[in-house]
This record gives sequence, C-alpha cells and structure tokens, in this order.
Amino acid sequence: MIRSALSVTAVAALAAGGTAVLASPASAAPNTTAQKVCGSGYKTVNSMPVGSMGTVYLTYNASNGFNCVTTIRNSPGTAVDMAAWLYVPGIDQYDQDYGRFTSYAGPTYVYGKGECVDWGGQIKNVYVQVTGSNCGALKERRATFTR
Repeated sequence: MIRSALSVTAVAALAAGGTAVLASPASAAPNTTAQKVCGSGYKTVNSMPVGSMGTVYLTYNASNGFNCVTTIRNSPGTAVDMAAWLYVPGIDQYDQDYGRFTSYAGPTYVYGKGECVDWGGQIKNVYVQVTGSNCGALKERRATFTR
C-alpha cells in the first residue's frame, strides 16, 4: 500500500533526520497548547502521547481546511531532539519540523479538507505515528517506536 510505504518512509526520515538537523531551540513555553502553537481557529481533533514526555497533537482549522501538528513536551527544559510531521496522502503533501527544542516542535501545516491524514512526532528517542487518521469510518493505526 502506498500510504503504508510513505508512512514508513516518513518515520525513517524522522529517525534519520531527528538527530542530523540542529535547529534553533523554540523558546520554553510551559503551559503552552496546540492552539497557541498552531494559531487562531485551530481545534484539537486527535492526539497521541509520546511516552511520558509529552504529546503530539493534530489540530484542524475548519475555516481554511488546514491541519496542523505540534509535539509539546510536558516539562520544558534543556533542548532535546524533537519532531512534528504531517502527511496528506490523498494530495501528496508533507510538512515536517525536526531539531533540538526546549518546549515544542512545529507547527507543521498541510491542507487536507476531506482527506485522511498521517501524522506523528518525536521526543528524544521515542517516535510515534498515526496513519489513516480522521477518515470517518476507517480505523486509524497507531505505533510507537524507540531508538
């Protein structure tokens, strides 16, 4: 299946790129939310814990049709490897944010009105992904990997 292959590719890129890219750390923002990171009009439609270190959030803005993903740590601190990624297979659009961050990775944005989405993130050595998400009656698949 193309989506599964692309999701595996996305996770492989996440695993390879998560340690190779060094970006400027996001400012520590304790008590931040996915809505604050993604912006006005975005509502959380799905989420997945990244071990006990934080959560990856999928948000959606109904007024513009864009999805947004951000990975937020439970306790901001020293910069660590983090990532947020989002893929809309129906229109073959992808966005990602990898680097060393103190509080959150992202936001990542992809248009996806009426489309299924694949998304995920990373904190330190824990990677999570959700495929086939928000597709109505179709069942999504969730996975957690450690490296």
